[in-house]
Amino acid sequence: MLIAILGVIILIVGIVMKRSPEPASNFSGIATIVGAVVIFLGLSFSAFKVIEPGTVGVQTLFGQVQTDVLPSGLHIIDPLVDVTIFDTRTQNYTMSAKSGEGQVEGDDAIRVLSSDGLEVTIDLSILYKVTQSKAPYIYQNIGVDYEDKIVRPITRTAIRDNAVNYQAVDLYSTKREEFQFKINKTISDNFAKNGLEVQQILVRNITLPATVRASIESKIQAEQDAQKMQFVLQKERQEADRKRVEAQGIADYQKIISTGLTDKQLQYQSILAQQAIATSPNTKIIIMGSGKATPIMLSDK
Repeated sequence: MLIAILGVIILIVGIVMKRSPEPASNFSGIATIVGAVVIFLGLSFSAFKVIEPGTVGVQTLFGQVQTDVLPSGLHIIDPLVDVTIFDTRTQNYTMSAKSGEGQVEGDDAIRVLSSDGLEVTIDLSILYKVTQSKAPYIYQNIGVDYEDKIVRPITRTAIRDNAVNYQAVDLYSTKREEFQFKINKTISDNFAKNGLEVQQILVRNITLPATVRASIESKIQAEQDAQKMQFVLQKERQEADRKRVEAQGIADYQKIISTGLTDKQLQYQSILAQQAIATSPNTKIIIMGSGKATPIMLSDK
């Protein structure tokens, strides 16, 4: 369109030169022709519009927003139409306490008050995209700065409104998934009214006050110590059971031996033991027998 405007300027200059005295009037015809050609080229180029992949175009004619959007591809349009591009791909808006992670410089985390009056800091990322058919509505009613007007305020308000229903410890542990589900529904409903679609909400981090964190850590340590003591006690019980069984086995063995062992069996076992000793290469002389029994002398000599 700028080329066409330039052509109009050249055409006007040619008309002015035609009314001027020589020698300027001699060039008026050339300027008029050049101006007309530039206008034609400018209008021709403006009639062709390429929409890049992942974007749509919203058409505006003399301030009036057209309801039809231009999808990605090549289009022939009215040269007088102005086209505003909207990104329809997934976008990420992050609010974090760490500088450089989000769209806002510095600490941009969401600070909320829980039901027990404690301040909780929440880092959050929201993945969303512009609904293609709603791009004209967004342009006409919100504008291209929908992140500042819709995404940021609605998200932060939804976090605060839902966090007041939970205690700080619950947000950190047992009720975290429930909290995330509720804020997802609240934000999704509000985004849909404004032509945006929520794809996912990520609660990246929930930071509790130092006193609450210390209390939680102390509780966790106490639970771990209790579990460790239960393990030790169980192990000791098992060891006591093992010793009890072992002692019973020894007692049963001694009872069997004491009732079934005779003097002749003992004498026979003694002979076998002494015979084994006698066959050893280190044995020289063995005397068997005691008391009135005749001793038996064995020797390797």
